[in-house]
Amino acid sequence: MKYALGFLVLASSIALAQSSPSRPPITGISHIAVYAADASAAQHYYVDIVGCEKGPDPENPQGARYYVNSTQFVEVLPLADKSSHNRLAHLAYKTANAEKLRLYLKSKSVEVPASVEKAGDGSRWFNVKDPEGNTVQFVQPPAHPKVVNGAKLAGHHIIHVGMLVRDREKEDTFYRAILDFKPYWYGGMKPDKIDWVSQQTPESHDWLEYMLTSGPSGGGIQDVSQKQLGVLNHFSIGVVNMQQTYDTLKAANRLSSPNDHTQIGKDGKWQLNLFDPDGTRLEYMEFSNVQKPCCSDFTAPNPSPSER
Repeated sequence: MKYALGFLVLASSIALAQSSPSRPPITGISHIAVYAADASAAQHYYVDIVGCEKGPDPENPQGARYYVNSTQFVEVLPLADKSSHNRLAHLAYKTANAEKLRLYLKSKSVEVPASVEKAGDGSRWFNVKDPEGNTVQFVQPPAHPKVVNGAKLAGHHIIHVGMLVRDREKEDTFYRAILDFKPYWYGGMKPDKIDWVSQQTPESHDWLEYMLTSGPSGGGIQDVSQKQLGVLNHFSIGVVNMQQTYDTLKAANRLSSPNDHTQIGKDGKWQLNLFDPDGTRLEYMEFSNVQKPCCSDFTAPNPSPSER
């Protein structure tokens, strides 16, 4: 009798495992979507200063895409709520199969839409909310993505995105426990304080950076301004050589004070910050560190120029 019961338990466990959807690959960052008060000013910045190629927005005809490569871009949307300091619409990640990921998240009790959307370029996508209410989008790129020239770009790979996070443990229940994002690095402005926590997407070396409540300089976020939010909610383009990047941008008058200097961050990597007209930060960053990082070692490989 006990063998029969054991067999039934085993069979039930196997059946349950087979019926539970598995997570399809999450293969890196797709894009950051931001709001702009002035579409023409945003276009000048992303095309003439950053060097992106502009394209129509297949998801929103009122928006525009500024491509860094064929499957990564900045989506710029018109600012609807002029009273809000927030310019971040959503962060988006690439997946091999949007519908399978939707079903997987549903099986984990995440509220998902009834179906995926299909954009005009053939991509498929859907939105969910993370535990703090941020909109997260998952995109299955089109079979034949747009060919991007990118001749003016200093770098061709969005290696990380960052956003304001108030509760690290709460967000981990989604990004780490459900989506399997993996630890990469953490650090802070002061040795005894953690300001930033980075975790790579499961099947790539792109990462999401929690920008914690200490704020950009340890002052807290209780009365966060549009400028502070622009520092926290940001994206990063990887470059091979920061000095060469700086020289190229400077020679073409694509840098302006006070954002015209390079520095080594607490993670030991060279960086250079630019800001769009609404204050959203672009952080140029070398792929690998040149100094030992503060606070923690890297626990996963750095992204490389060949990855996109």
